[in-house]
Amino acid sequence: MLLIVNVYLYLYMKYTIFLLLPWLLMAQTEEQTYEVLQTKSDFEIRYYPPVMMAAYVSNSNNSSGFRSLFRYISGSNQSQTKIAMTTPVHMEKQEQGSSMAFVLPKKFDPKTTPLPSDSQVKVYEAKGGYYASMRYSGYTNEAKEKNYTKLLKTSLEKEGIEIAGQPKVFVYNSPFNFVNRRNEISFPIVWKE
Repeated sequence: MLLIVNVYLYLYMKYTIFLLLPWLLMAQTEEQTYEVLQTKSDFEIRYYPPVMMAAYVSNSNNSSGFRSLFRYISGSNQSQTKIAMTTPVHMEKQEQGSSMAFVLPKKFDPKTTPLPSDSQVKVYEAKGGYYASMRYSGYTNEAKEKNYTKLLKTSLEKEGIEIAGQPKVFVYNSPFNFVNRRNEISFPIVWKE
């Protein structure tokens, strides 16, 4: 009987830790800063200050670049510096291919950012800018991205807000976080305060 109780206790602890791990990791993950300027019924107007990014651009839709970017932050860079993972991951579809970018922690600037060893990974300082962002939950996929892009575009047109570029998908959670997932579709916009 004691053995059965110990087995159940072990399994309970093991799976409790497994379920809590995503929340523990999220609590330690730095999030890209932004200022909410206005909250509309289904989206927000935000200002994002300049930030350092590491990006991978692919000429096909088959390669996201996640592995190359993860190797870069894991120390496969010219100074062998390990870089903390941040959120969100930026993804953008282009006419030919796609891009993925990691936001680098605030402590990095153009002088202190490690140079990549992989020639397909590029580091740069993203300019600050204004964005309209619409949040959605669950795992992102092409159908959801198309749907929320259409919804946000329609809302922006109704509000008379000018779109200034292609939409981006922001993914905030690790693939191992199964609940309370956060994704966003964001359009750069023309905004005057």
